[in-house]
Amino acid sequence: MTLSEEIQIHANKEAVWAVISDIKNAQQTVSGIQSLEILEKPVHGLVGLKWKESRKMFGKIAFETMWITEAVENKCYKVEAVSHGSEYLSTVTIQEDNEHCILRMTFKTTPFSTGAKVMSGIMSGLLKKLMKKLIKQDLQDLKSAIEAKG
Repeated sequence: MTLSEEIQIHANKEAVWAVISDIKNAQQTVSGIQSLEILEKPVHGLVGLKWKESRKMFGKIAFETMWITEAVENKCYKVEAVSHGSEYLSTVTIQEDNEHCILRMTFKTTPFSTGAKVMSGIMSGLLKKLMKKLIKQDLQDLKSAIEAKG
């Protein structure tokens, strides 16, 4: 399953990057994050940053450990996670256009265990709907935070 959503933000790419790359304070910016703990911090940049966050999913608190595998300042970063028999890849990109930016989030899940493949087939519609809603809310929260700093 691959999903992609985007939002227009009235700010330059540096202002957008300052907020989206501030992972340690994401809990104060993104309403869906219940808790966030930094597990590993690289000496420089974002690559290698690893954290554990919790979100409420299907009425329960779900914990996921994630890490940044690629980053280009003021342009994009990629986050990976492995959980419940699936690999997850989230890509966050900034595209600057005159007085605004397009912030895009792409989420891809690849089941590798038999159980995850079966569940993916059974629940794909529900999961897709839930993830689309989460991504849209995350983008709206980021837009609000960035434009408030204005």
